[in-house]
Amino acid sequence: MSALDPKPRPVLVLLTSHWISMLGAALVTLAGFSWLFVLPLNIRGGPVSNPYIGLLIFIAIPIVFFAGLILIPIGIALAKRKVTANLDEIEDRRTAWRRAGIFFGVMTIANVVIASQLSYRAVEHMDTVQFCGQTCHVMKPEFTAHNAMPPHQAVACASCHIAPGATGWLKAKMNGTTQLMAVVFNNYPRPIESAMEDNKLVSSAETCEQCHKRDTPIGPRLHVIDSYKGDQANTRTQTVLLMHIDAIHAAHLGPGVSIRYAAADKKRQTIPWIEHKNTGSGVSTTYLASGSTADSVRSLPTFEMQCVDCHNRAAHVFQRPERAVNQALASGQIDSSLPFVKKESVALLKAGYAEKIPEALSAFYLKQFPDVASKQGAQIRAAGVALASIYQRNIFSDLKVTWGTYPNNLGHTDAPGCFRCHDEAHLTADKKSISQDCGLCHQLVAVDEASPAVLKTLELTANH
Repeated sequence: MSALDPKPRPVLVLLTSHWISMLGAALVTLAGFSWLFVLPLNIRGGPVSNPYIGLLIFIAIPIVFFAGLILIPIGIALAKRKVTANLDEIEDRRTAWRRAGIFFGVMTIANVVIASQLSYRAVEHMDTVQFCGQTCHVMKPEFTAHNAMPPHQAVACASCHIAPGATGWLKAKMNGTTQLMAVVFNNYPRPIESAMEDNKLVSSAETCEQCHKRDTPIGPRLHVIDSYKGDQANTRTQTVLLMHIDAIHAAHLGPGVSIRYAAADKKRQTIPWIEHKNTGSGVSTTYLASGSTADSVRSLPTFEMQCVDCHNRAAHVFQRPERAVNQALASGQIDSSLPFVKKESVALLKAGYAEKIPEALSAFYLKQFPDVASKQGAQIRAAGVALASIYQRNIFSDLKVTWGTYPNNLGHTDAPGCFRCHDEAHLTADKKSISQDCGLCHQLVAVDEASPAVLKTLELTANH
C-alpha cells in the first residue's frame, strides 16, 4: 500500500471510528506525555515541593490516563459496524489485523507500565503527611501541630490513622472520599472533628502499639515543669514530679485489665459510667457519676479504654497561652528579663490577631517602660515574633480553632484529663469511689519552688 493511498490504516480506523475513542486516545496521549515529563520524580520516589503539584502528578494525571483507556474501547464498540466495513475494504485483512494486534499489544504493555507507576505513586502520595496536611487545606491546624510535636512529627499520618492491611487502607480511602465530598460542597464541620469525635479512630493496638509495646517495662520518669509568675520579675518556679509510668499503665491496660466507659459528649470529656474488669481476680466493678443513673447512661455510646483515651493529642498538641509562654520563656525565645513579659504575653495571645502582637508588645514597653524599650529593643522584637508564632500554630479563626478547642487528656492541668474519672465522684453501688490520690500516678518531689534542691543534686539546673 503506497504512502499516497487514501485508505486508512487499521489502527487509525479503530481509533478514528468514533469521537469517543478519539477523545480517549487524546487523553491517554496527554497523560502519557505528562507522565514522561515527571518520570524522573517517579523513579526517584521523593516528595514534591508543592502539595498541589503532587495532586496534579499523582492524582489528576492517573485519572486522565485511566479515563482515556476506558473511552477507547467504548468508542470502538459503539462504531463496531463501521470499523468492520472499513477493514473489509482493506487488502490483505490478515496482515491488517496482525498489525493492529501488534500495535494494541505493544500499547497495552506500555499502558500497564505507565498505569502501574502512576497508581503506585498515587497511592504512596496519598499516604504522605504533605497530602494529608497541605493538599487538604482544612487539615492545616492538625498539620501545623504535627510539625511542632517531636518525636511524632517524623511519623506519617497513615501510620496512625490507617489500620494495617488492605482492609484498613480501603476503609481509610472510603472515609477520605466522604471527607473530600464534604470539602467540595463546603459542608465540613468547623472545627474539624478529631478521629475520636467522628468515631473513625483506629485501635491503638494496630497503631500506637506497633512501636510502643504494651508489655515493655517503663521505669519512673522525672518530669520538670517550668512556670513563670505574672509579676514584674517574671519569677521562675519549678515543679518536679516522679512519674510512675509502669503503675499508670498497669492500672489501666495491664494483663487481664479491661475498662469500658460511656461518654456523654463527642469529645469524651464527660464520662458518667465506668466498668472495670480484672480477669485475673475475676472482679468486676461498675461506677456511676454523681447525678447519673443506670437508665440515663444506657443509651450512651460505650468505648473500650485504650492508649489514646489519655494520649489523645500525642502527635497534634494545641497549647494554652500560659503553657506556651512558659515554654518560650524557659527555652529563651522570650527574654525573662523583660518586665511583666509573662503577664503581657498571655494577655496579647488571648486578645488575638497574630500580626498585631509584635506591634502591641513594643507599644506596651514604649509606654510603660521607655528605658527598657530603648535598651532591649532586640529582645522585645524577638519576643513579639515568638508570640506571633505561638498564636499562628494554635489559632485558626477560619476553621474555628481557638484556645482549648482540642483538649489534651494527658494530665489534668489544661483540661480535666485524669479527673474525668479520678474525681472521687464516680461511685459504686456501695459508695466506693475511684481514688484521686496523687501518689497513684506521681510523687511530688518539688512544687512551685524557685530552685528545687533535687535538680541541683541531679545537676539538672542548667538544662533539664
